Amino acid sequence: MASSSSPAGTLTYRHSLFSFSSLKPPLFISFASTNRRLISISTPSFSSASPLLSLHETDDFPDFGGGETYKKLDKGSKVPLKGMDYTELQEWVRSRGFRPGQALMLWKRLYGDNIWAHNVDELEGLNKDFKKMLSEHAEFRALSLKDILTASDGTRKILFALDDGLVIETVVIPCDRGRTTVCVSSQVGCAMNCQFCYTGRMGLRRHLTAAEIVEQAVYARRLLSGDVGPITNVVFMGMGEPLHNVENVIKAANVMVDEQGLHFSPRKVTISTSGLVPQLKRFLHESRCALAVSLNATTDEVRNWIMPINRKYKLAVLLETLREELQFRHNYKVLFEYVMLAGINDSIDDAKRLIDLVKGIPCKINLISFNPHCGSQFRPSSDEKMIEFRNVLAKGGCTVFLRLSRGDDKMAACGQLGKPDTIQAPMLRVPEQFQVALNTPV
Repeated sequence: MASSSSPAGTLTYRHSLFSFSSLKPPLFISFASTNRRLISISTPSFSSASPLLSLHETDDFPDFGGGETYKKLDKGSKVPLKGMDYTELQEWVRSRGFRPGQALMLWKRLYGDNIWAHNVDELEGLNKDFKKMLSEHAEFRALSLKDILTASDGTRKILFALDDGLVIETVVIPCDRGRTTVCVSSQVGCAMNCQFCYTGRMGLRRHLTAAEIVEQAVYARRLLSGDVGPITNVVFMGMGEPLHNVENVIKAANVMVDEQGLHFSPRKVTISTSGLVPQLKRFLHESRCALAVSLNATTDEVRNWIMPINRKYKLAVLLETLREELQFRHNYKVLFEYVMLAGINDSIDDAKRLIDLVKGIPCKINLISFNPHCGSQFRPSSDEKMIEFRNVLAKGGCTVFLRLSRGDDKMAACGQLGKPDTIQAPMLRVPEQFQVALNTPV
């Protein structure tokens, strides 16, 4: 794992679920159990095999208020421009003795006018003294381009290095219908430990700053607009649980939809969540952007296993929250994401239960083909099974779409991002009734 920029100040990113040091590989992964005892899974030999952890349906789940955001601590640090919304930028510019009009000109050059400025030299038309101040006190970049991988279907996976040496991944997905989507990350790794997700194998390293999130969209436009056309949509479906980093995610989304800036339509900026209910409520109250909920199961028994966050916020609580909150939103539909796992959640009974679960919630449903990876035992449902499942939902009155894999030959597809270390988040023990489907020994 990469080191911090300051050898003297080791940064450790801690969370109630997983802890990782930024300077050396961790010796353990910790998982909180029902009675808050800490179960330490020591791996001194650094085996790549993930330990199995058995949790019961009644087990509680750790609180998710933690997580750290990287901050430069030296007093001489420059201010990250993309970490400010427009009001904050105005105030900062005024505090430096310049007119607010200079802030608007700077904002437009950072995000608009097809400039997407990365340094002072690209700020044409700005006051000379203002540019000098910016060169001394402002930081234009939050990310460093590391690599761009191109999949056979034209999907691009962009690897970015962060100031502390960690790496995140962003995906750009072109579409024949004139829509191009950038899929941004919100964390380095993820604490949710969803069993089908490769990013979840990493555990949580840290939150991304608002600047690090915003710059993924800026870089996508700057690097690839000429090749794939205008970037029209943003989805917060890359590495991490966006609402676990709710403060920075809401701020970044607001910058993206600002009419003087990147000017994405709020309906075309979608924030996804595994179901953190308090943060979901906050998001719906504070943001105009679209919401996606990763559902993936129709019973608590299955969801407790494949999405452990369900141990804290059960399906009934999550769905009732959506019913209550969305009754106050005009012409607003939540997107339910449902990853199809062969023999696990793709039965006709599952489809019928899903119809009942979403009743009273204005919604659309995306059926997503599972993308295999070395960190999971699951298999994708067959095309025939997905079509059958879709038809049952459609007959039941649901608006439903099939979403095919994009970029999977470069590990750029849904659920494939990230690079787990030798120490990984624990795999949960497979419930007995599903062991045959996964060819797991009883």
